[in-house]
Amino acid sequence: MIDLLGIDLRDAQRRNHSMEEAGLKLKRARERLNLRYRDVEEASNQIAARHNNDEFVIALSRLSDIENKGTVPTIYRLYSLCTIYRLDVNEVLDWYGVNVATLAADAASIQMQRTHLIGFGANGYGDTQMPLALDPGIDLRRTTFLSRMIQRWGKLPLTLLNSLDMKNYRYAFIGSEDWTMYPLIPPSSLILIDDTHRKVINTGWGNEFERPIYFFEHRKGFACGWCTLQESQLVLQPHPASMCYPEVYSYPTDIDVLGQVVGVAMRLDQGKRRRNRT
Repeated sequence: MIDLLGIDLRDAQRRNHSMEEAGLKLKRARERLNLRYRDVEEASNQIAARHNNDEFVIALSRLSDIENKGTVPTIYRLYSLCTIYRLDVNEVLDWYGVNVATLAADAASIQMQRTHLIGFGANGYGDTQMPLALDPGIDLRRTTFLSRMIQRWGKLPLTLLNSLDMKNYRYAFIGSEDWTMYPLIPPSSLILIDDTHRKVINTGWGNEFERPIYFFEHRKGFACGWCTLQESQLVLQPHPASMCYPEVYSYPTDIDVLGQVVGVAMRLDQGKRRRNRT
């Protein structure tokens, strides 16, 4: 059903219905705590006073609209409601159709030409599909098609991943037009950075696979590559096959070493794209 302005009224009705359902869930949360509208308003005033920001205040009429008319609360009022009702803010966002767990996946679907850090942290919310059981006969010493070795998939709460020692690592995405370390690290690769290894090593490797690759921040953004450091001059060296040129920076004035690349997740079809690039 389309109106004169070309708007799908059924879609709009579905959205309004979901907003109303979220409002009803907030209403039930308030009623479970036996709170009146006045109690919520007074509690929100305390939060606003603590933060010196009146945006946190939830007036009586606004709370009624949120609960009964599907009005979407502002981020400040949502914070106040979650605080007062003792609710998980990510769960309440999901009530309104915003699933924080899909943040990284949605970001991955949007290509960025510039190499950049990824700021999504492991906040412990949500869950992810993980292989829960592997064939006991799997030999990890051999190259294996894991899809055929997985016996059972399931949802694993992300909080369980906190047992992994990830505190020393950061992630970055190699821009879709950053060919600096191609073919070792193609564009659109996801890299793992150990920020405890920031000291530049100029010698000691036997081949290009052993040579340390670093991740840098400079005045124009970020970069990934080999480097040579001589006193206050850092030369960012690309892979010879990349057809990129070395760049020279004053160190540490114009460039900073954020860490060493210790892991890469990449596509394997970049060669064809490379040849088609103009």
